[in-house]
Amino acid sequence: MSANSWTIAAARDALRAGEVTAVDLTMACLTAMDAGDGLNAFVHKTPEMALEQARAADRRLAAGDAPAMCGIPVGVKDLFAVKGVPTQAGSNILRGFRPEYESTVTTKLWEAGAVCLGKLNMDEFAMGSSNESSCYGPAVNPWKVDERRLTPGGSSGGSAAAVAADLCLAATGTDTGGSIRQPAAFCGITGIKPTYGRVSRWGVVAYASSLDQAGPMTKSVRDAAIMLGAMAGHDAKDSTSADLAVPNFEAALTGDIRGKKIGIPREYRLDGMPAEIAALWDRGMDMMRGAGAEIVDISLPHTKYALPTYYVIAPAEASSNLARYDGVRYGHRAKLAAGDGITEMYEKTRAEGFGPEVQRRIMAGTYVLSAGFYDAYYNRARKVRALIKRDFEQAFAAGIDAILAPTTPSSAFGLGEQGGADPVEMYLNDVFTVTLNLAGLPGVAVPVGLDAKGLPLGLQLIGRPWEEAELLNHAYVLEQAAGFVAKPAKWW
Repeated sequence: MSANSWTIAAARDALRAGEVTAVDLTMACLTAMDAGDGLNAFVHKTPEMALEQARAADRRLAAGDAPAMCGIPVGVKDLFAVKGVPTQAGSNILRGFRPEYESTVTTKLWEAGAVCLGKLNMDEFAMGSSNESSCYGPAVNPWKVDERRLTPGGSSGGSAAAVAADLCLAATGTDTGGSIRQPAAFCGITGIKPTYGRVSRWGVVAYASSLDQAGPMTKSVRDAAIMLGAMAGHDAKDSTSADLAVPNFEAALTGDIRGKKIGIPREYRLDGMPAEIAALWDRGMDMMRGAGAEIVDISLPHTKYALPTYYVIAPAEASSNLARYDGVRYGHRAKLAAGDGITEMYEKTRAEGFGPEVQRRIMAGTYVLSAGFYDAYYNRARKVRALIKRDFEQAFAAGIDAILAPTTPSSAFGLGEQGGADPVEMYLNDVFTVTLNLAGLPGVAVPVGLDAKGLPLGLQLIGRPWEEAELLNHAYVLEQAAGFVAKPAKWW
């Protein structure tokens, strides 16, 4: 087995035992990355930085100073600022931007000894469910069942594809409406969206500030626990960062959930749900029941309003956040004609720099925030969001320890097959995921099986706020029971 296919846990143990060096591990990933160019997962490679960090990690390992992520090669979603490295958020409007600062998440990872392999493809400004809105072109799912190229999901599609194809051992992702969990399910890997405020947003390009949350995308639940421990923690530079201690998430993986109550929300069993998704969900219930948990039917009555609520609030926040991209301070600036003033410069720059999906959401967000429609749309959506959050609070107050649900309404679909004439078709991919972001809750996606075409399907577990340790233990039980070990056959 090539070293680039190892888990974080396996690589950590081999590094500490002196069986491999961080440089060797990094070289294995750099070789795999070059061979995997056809997946378009990595959009900016940093081999020199990677080898410099790997040599530093080897020195730390030799000195006995080896945190869990020491020497582990990772990819970074293009939404995270890495000092001196292109950071475009998948958008032409930030072409050429190299930040002079480092995001808190990547700072923590580098301090823990992790190795930066480069930046990963993503939907433009994290707005998308298929990675097709990226200025770099779409990343491609390494799973393939015919001649079609499949989506790796979005917005963290490059992260999911790179981890599934063993181009890196793990990757950072962000989740605003499912952008860690949905691509994790499509690519057969694990991804956790932590509680809002558990991981700092400082240095992460903003989409919707009250919904965005960073998290790890990995090959196993144990790896997710290890990497989340390195990423999490209070940050004074982020006003929404929680001043809470970071538990030892890995130590919480006991595999014991006897007596725990697992809620099954009846509202998630949608009309027209594919039989394979329903059967997978039933199988997941059997697995949790077999581990000693109690399966309890619950109601989350405001679920049906989650998608429209999300697609009012998220574009509204995006229209405000993206107003800063105007061609004045950094990034793209349009060429102006004689007589053009600052208004024309703004208009031309934004028209050229933003792609169609980002333009659509900015316009929708500006509309719902306008004086004549604020109360009818945005203010009403805020009130419904509070009701969605209350539904979860009542379920947990009634003794539910975790909630089990599908992650996606289908397996990965073909690139170009959804959302062409009707963008709402694409938005429906978020039907099971957006509720967590609206409520600020942690959720983890775990691969559980394959569909009839041989493509991965996943389930998600939703936890109480700030209880990622317990949530990961539930996910660990599901992972062990499912025994998912399938890998995509290499074709790229």
